[in-house]
Amino acid sequence: MFESLSEKLGDIFERLKRRGALSEADVGEALREIRVALLEADVALAVVKDFIEGVRVRAVGHEVLRSVTPGQMVVKIVHDHLVDMLGGTAPVEVQTAGLPPVAILMVGLQGSGKTTTSAKLAMRLARRDKKRVLMASLDVYRPAAQQQLAVLGLQAEVPVLQAVLGEQPLAITRRAMDTGRREGYDVVILDTAGRLHIDEALMAEVQMVRDIARPAETLLVADALTGQDAVNLAREFHAKVGITGLVLTRVDGDARGGAALSMRAVTGQPIKLMGVGEKLDALENFDAQRIAGRILGMGDVVGLVEKASEAIDQAEAEKAAAKMMKGEFTLEDLGEQLGQLRKMGDMQGLMGMLPGVGKIKKQMAAANINDKMIARQQAIIQSMTPKERRNPKLLNGSRRRRIAAGAGTSVQEVNRLLKQHLQMSTMMKKMGKLGKKGLLRGGFPGMTPPGFPGR
Repeated sequence: MFESLSEKLGDIFERLKRRGALSEADVGEALREIRVALLEADVALAVVKDFIEGVRVRAVGHEVLRSVTPGQMVVKIVHDHLVDMLGGTAPVEVQTAGLPPVAILMVGLQGSGKTTTSAKLAMRLARRDKKRVLMASLDVYRPAAQQQLAVLGLQAEVPVLQAVLGEQPLAITRRAMDTGRREGYDVVILDTAGRLHIDEALMAEVQMVRDIARPAETLLVADALTGQDAVNLAREFHAKVGITGLVLTRVDGDARGGAALSMRAVTGQPIKLMGVGEKLDALENFDAQRIAGRILGMGDVVGLVEKASEAIDQAEAEKAAAKMMKGEFTLEDLGEQLGQLRKMGDMQGLMGMLPGVGKIKKQMAAANINDKMIARQQAIIQSMTPKERRNPKLLNGSRRRRIAAGAGTSVQEVNRLLKQHLQMSTMMKKMGKLGKKGLLRGGFPGMTPPGFPGR
């Protein structure tokens, strides 16, 4: 998300930083370019106007023009305003406090990812917060909607209220809340029906469901790809139903992301969660500071560390570090590290969390760094025998041809991987001689994929 906006703002700020001193005209020109970049990223016009005016007040004052590093000061001001626009410095958690069962109402248009998000949230509350969660589908209109939630419930290991043929949404709501009270559930997630567009019937039904369930949270699920339509959607739902928070879906697929900036501004309600992939565990807190950092090319190192800590086995990491200290780094080790990288999620998303990676996007594209590349390299290593992985010197021409055929790739790809492994192995030996300080200075280079720019 925000890829195109990040790229354009990065270019603007690079030009500003190169200038020693800034005049009001320089700042004015930069703000005009920022305005265009925000509009092209689908940020609503009214939101852009407020944002630019807020930045202008500080950016043309003595604070910037007399600063030792005026370009950096403008970046900081824009960053701080982005944080404010996106919801402040601290993530806002989904509220589950109250007399159980606490209801969470999921609303939105059809196709926004509401049902999948309901299952993701249920699994998150059950696993992370140790809550007893019950899900219920109120969608009696879309074919197989109730069956879809039942299947997702099995995958998430969260109970789903049994569907009763012919039962209507209001009756399902009462039965879900009664079941929650009777069977000791902490949270009941109500997945309401969506429509292809906002209509009176949809709003009237959601209002009646809300009055019965009295939810602690009414979360609007919106597809980040819908652009300006998402803003109208958020405004309408908030006016008629009174939403308490937003959930953005398909965040990993949108290059613009202006909808996120706009919806938060027009409703005044926080973006609480964002869906970052198709898997049921691909749901994250929306952290305004981290997102602002990503937009401005500062990366999200904290988020990257969190992903790593979830995906990487601590004991295995310590074992790998000990081997590196001895200057040992086999193809087996490389295969394990590639596997850990894949566990952490989408490669492009991970790279976007690294500061300054936006500046080397062309090199990344040329190096063909993506999930397919990682999977292909892992397949090459898995096509080797254990002896070959531990001793690459055994890999003569005929063995390389066999490995290439087994991995469904070319001998050239096998040769490329072996060359990259040799370079990494040489680096490990040098770092091993330097001791722990050398290892830390190198930043665990094995954790970045072979072929990454600078390798």
